[in-house]
Amino acid sequence: MRWALVAVTASLLGCAGGAKPATRSAPDRSALADSLGAIVRRFASSEELPGVAAGVWHRGVVYRGGFGTRGGGVGDPAVGPTTVFHMASVTKPFVATALMQLVEAGKVSLDGTVTGYLPYFAVKGPGAAGITIRQLLSHTAGLGDVTDYAWQHPEYDDGALERYIRGLKDSSLIAPPGETWAYSNIGFEILADVIAKVAGVPFETYLQQHLLTPLGMGKSTLLMTDIDSTLMAYGHTGDSAATRPVGYYPYNRRHAASSTLHSNVDDMLRWAAANLGRGSLDGSRILSDSSYRELWRPHRDITAGLAERARQAGVAMPFDSIAIGLSWFLPVRQGQRLVFHSGGDTGFASYLVLAPAEQAAVVVMINRDRVDPRPLAFELLDAALR
Repeated sequence: MRWALVAVTASLLGCAGGAKPATRSAPDRSALADSLGAIVRRFASSEELPGVAAGVWHRGVVYRGGFGTRGGGVGDPAVGPTTVFHMASVTKPFVATALMQLVEAGKVSLDGTVTGYLPYFAVKGPGAAGITIRQLLSHTAGLGDVTDYAWQHPEYDDGALERYIRGLKDSSLIAPPGETWAYSNIGFEILADVIAKVAGVPFETYLQQHLLTPLGMGKSTLLMTDIDSTLMAYGHTGDSAATRPVGYYPYNRRHAASSTLHSNVDDMLRWAAANLGRGSLDGSRILSDSSYRELWRPHRDITAGLAERARQAGVAMPFDSIAIGLSWFLPVRQGQRLVFHSGGDTGFASYLVLAPAEQAAVVVMINRDRVDPRPLAFELLDAALR
């Protein structure tokens, strides 16, 4: 999540074939799509973004589009619903879903210790040997966060992840496991290695075979080598007054689980629909309903801590309350229960929010950092549900 977690704290914090159509008539859906497009265009203009893509689902696709350019020095192609963006921490719920698949298969226990799956895992600090899978998924393991992602020195081989996990032996806990909530990208790298060792295939391969392909997310991948370069967005940094291309790309296989999903609006709307369907889409089921109850069950209320950070930042708390589930954030906003995850890396920002009761979702992708996509996501959600 990198700087995007700060944004969450500071501001506080192809259509899916075979899916149910939206309940509005065709002319109504067309008018709604136009108004949603105008919202995206206005946001892109006000923030002076290089490019932005967005999609809105409400019992069917009601908007998919984009504005601006992809960058990359290849003729400035336009951004659209098929443009592939670096999704950053929006990767994490995919990790949690994969873990729950292995739980359902009886291969992983949420309350099993990491050392039971990775005997070589070690960090310094009391209780470190007892860190559980559930604690990693809910950011309550007492781990710190990554300080150097080595984006400018990426590793591309299958062994990069295990080397990184073995290298954690020199790091220390920041709190006893289970005592407090602290967002940790490191925890999800550990979970990726658990998936790889239990499944017997590289982490990225497991997600491709068990999530992306079954859901028909044809342009999505966690591997840099598999990205369709003709559709790829390139990152920019700076604010609206001084935006410039990033001189490197945020990719490193040791951080695949926290960061390296690449996807587009059309594919992410399929992911949203599958989650709103509690694991089912177009006849494919990736997870049981009981697993969603666990994923979306509040594991720790984090309202007080995030409200205090908002107060220190001088901004309003946008949620009535907020809890952490297994990877997913679970806020209540104006009485509405939501499920979301945001993402941000050098050059990119992203946001996915689900409104399960209303069967609605919004995804936003931006190819510039230092911008908060949350206001756009919620304006689109509110407009779609009006």
